[in-house]
Parts: sequence; structure tokens; C-alpha cells
Amino acid sequence: MQDTIDALLALAHEIGKEDRRLAILAEGNVSAAISESEFAVKASGASLGALKRTDIATCDGKQILKLLERKTITDGEIETALLESRTRPGQRKPSTETVFHAWLLTLDDVQFVAHCHPTVVNQVLCSPRARDFAEHRLFPDEVVCCGPASVFVPYTDPGVPLARELRERTNLFVQNHKFVPRLIALQNHGIIALGPTPESVLSCLLMATKAAEIFVGSATLGGPNFMLAKDIERIHSRPDEHYRQQQLKI
Repeated sequence: MQDTIDALLALAHEIGKEDRRLAILAEGNVSAAISESEFAVKASGASLGALKRTDIATCDGKQILKLLERKTITDGEIETALLESRTRPGQRKPSTETVFHAWLLTLDDVQFVAHCHPTVVNQVLCSPRARDFAEHRLFPDEVVCCGPASVFVPYTDPGVPLARELRERTNLFVQNHKFVPRLIALQNHGIIALGPTPESVLSCLLMATKAAEIFVGSATLGGPNFMLAKDIERIHSRPDEHYRQQQLKI
């Protein structure tokens, strides 16, 4: 478990670097699977860039997932459930977004999850072009690091409602595309990266940020000019790109 916590802290510090503008103040959260039922997640109100071991809570994932099945639930009941899900006494309250972290960590080959609000990405996600950004690709390395397409989630109230909407749309994405997404775009909110390693998650976030910069720039010149589906599939299936992904641990 200690190695997982160390890796999670390192990931948080990379995301929280000020010059990257991925998250400021207490924005964003990270999580990692510890066992089949237990996971670690950032505590509410903690800063990613300065995250410490005491800013991480370990939770019972099965207990958290029960919240998704509740037909009605109050904010107070959610707060109580988050506190009761902690597996070690004295830990801080888990992030409000703990529920979607718990669910995403049940997906195949997902060991780490990160959520943040990059300034340039939100320029797009807060615009009428948000769905275009999620469902299209602009250049080969975006396909390599972020996958051939992303899940698009219309704005939903954070917490349990967002976790439910995210689950529904991610399940539909997997049914349609036959693979687990690397990136989820939340309208008027931010992005979520998921993958088997901290490197895969960070690479996805950084490349999504680059893609958003290109999207905004190309929009000023009459674009964007999106890649064709056949070209996206070619990059996605190339053996040399798979080798490069292995070398980058993505």
C-alpha cells in the first residue's frame, strides 16, 4: 500500500505544479486502487500541489458504491457515508467526488484516476464546442495519450448525481467502442483521466491540455480540422504506437 500512496502523492504534485495550470487552490482530486475493495483518495479541501499523506483518506469502495443505488439521498446522508467509508480512524473527510472515483476504479485495467480543471480545457468545455472536443481528435499524439475518443458528460451537480451520470455515459461508451476510455470530459467543469499507471494518467491530462490549446487556436483560424475516423483508427492500432505507449507507461 505504501508504494501506491507514494505514487499517488507524486501524481498529485505533478498535476498541482503552478506553471501547468491544471488545478489551483483545492481544485481537483486523485485516487488509486489499493485492493479489490479499498482505495485511496484525496481529502476534501486539500491542495494537489502540496498534498501530504495526512491529506489522503483510504475508503471502502463497496460501501461507497452503495450510494449509487440509493433512490433518494440527502446531502447530510452523503457526508455521513463518506466519513463512515474511511478504513482507518482519524483520517480527513474524503473528497466530494469520491463516489465517481470508487466506480471508475472498478473498470478494467484502471488503477489510478485524476480529475482537474485546466484553464485552457475549460475554455472549450465552457463553450458550445465542448462535445466536439470530447468526441473528435486533432493530432496523432492525442490519440496515443487520450485514446480515439472521450466520454462527454453534460453538466451535472457534483457528487452522487455526477457519479451516476458519469457511470451511465461511460458504460454506454464502453458498449459502443469496446474499450475503456482514457479521458472523460465534464461540460462546464473539467476532465478526468484514468489508467493503469500514474504516468498514463498524467500523460493524458497533459496531452488533453495541449489539445485544448490547439483547439482554441485553430478555432480562431476557421477550424478545428478534425482527424478522419480511418486515420484515428490507424494510429490507435499501429504496433509502433503500442510500443511507444509501453515505453511511456501509458
